[in-house]
Amino acid sequence: MAYDKFTLLRSSAVPMPIENVDTDQIIPARFLKATERTGFGDNLFRDWRYNTDGSPKKDFVLNNPIYSGNILVAGRNFGSGSSREHAAWALYDYGFRCVVSSFFADIFKNNSLNIGLLPVQVSPVFLDKIFTALEANPHSELEVNLPEQTLTLLATRESESFEITTYKKHNMTHGYDDIDYLQAMKADIQSFAAKSMY
Repeated sequence: MAYDKFTLLRSSAVPMPIENVDTDQIIPARFLKATERTGFGDNLFRDWRYNTDGSPKKDFVLNNPIYSGNILVAGRNFGSGSSREHAAWALYDYGFRCVVSSFFADIFKNNSLNIGLLPVQVSPVFLDKIFTALEANPHSELEVNLPEQTLTLLATRESESFEITTYKKHNMTHGYDDIDYLQAMKADIQSFAAKSMY
């Protein structure tokens, strides 16, 4: 299994209302030497999280102990810039399982879906409501229901639907990457191949 199965996620969230966050800000290029998915979480938002001496920047949200959870709520146009897969890897390795925004860069969105990080695109109005709720109560919870394709702000029960392709939805609910998907069909593929030989 490539990653954890994703069906229903109920969690508090980390608000980062910054627009146009690109992949170099998510994981700076100098940390892209490894080819495995692990270890990148330590350097997630490295230049925003830490000073040059390695000490944490107190004003950055990931260093604020009042916010926690498996959901990152981000501003519009999240994941723009280069196509590096490591940006999605870093978010997943840090512990995020879902990123909410009003717009995602296409390549980042696909890279995220490939490794089990669910990008949930909502309307700008609903995104603002989530930010407002988290500002009022940092422990406010969101519920992400992948089978129903809904995101709910539990404090108010307001909800919006989000889009995902049938293929990616199937893979995420089973914890499959593209290779796992094919391996799950191995018997069918072998049967088809055997019939095709005659």
